[in-house]
Amino acid sequence: MSDTVRQDTLVSLLGGRRGAFDATAPLVVFILTWLLTGNSIAWGAAASLVSAAAIAAVRLRRREKPRAVVLGLLSVAVAVLIVLHTGRAQDILLPRIVSNAASALVWAGFIVFRRPLLGLIVGGLLGQKTRWRRDPDLLRAYAAASWLWVAMYLVRVAVFTPFWNSEQEEFAVVAGGLLQVALSWPLLILCLIASGWVIKAVLPQNHPGIRHPVDPTETAEPEPSTP
Repeated sequence: MSDTVRQDTLVSLLGGRRGAFDATAPLVVFILTWLLTGNSIAWGAAASLVSAAAIAAVRLRRREKPRAVVLGLLSVAVAVLIVLHTGRAQDILLPRIVSNAASALVWAGFIVFRRPLLGLIVGGLLGQKTRWRRDPDLLRAYAAASWLWVAMYLVRVAVFTPFWNSEQEEFAVVAGGLLQVALSWPLLILCLIASGWVIKAVLPQNHPGIRHPVDPTETAEPEPSTP
């Protein structure tokens, strides 16, 4: 995005490379262990939990937010419990399908209620709070760009679901896991870049940019007083 916050700052806030690694590493460990142990779900689940716990320990040592660390560890634990309960290795994909579907719904809901999440995130980074919402052009631009994020989450759901439903277990687990990695950070970066293009395209040419929301009530000329 030009005339915006730095892309790396926004990517970091949205998860970034480290967040993508933390989310996908336990899945990769599960797949590799599952394959190397003759499709043993128990060994795959145990290795995945150990890797998630190690990642959590490193993040806590770096004094990152404990809440985010706990949620990351909890998501892996939920996926492992599902797989152990069902006995289907493909179910390791289920939590990611559900979380992406929920994210799409949340982003869409915020757009409908005229509080696009992209605007809330960028506005927070720029210290604007919700002042940008008084700018109708900026509100429209953030809403248009936020639909790209809805589409990103829906693409993930559409891609992962057939593998989750597949009867070819080994192919489904390996291919589905690889696609999760491919559709994590790279897709996030692509969506961010596309969002910048959409915002720039939707804003009028004479608009000062997202750093300078225009409040129509402040720019309106005062009505002449009657004698």
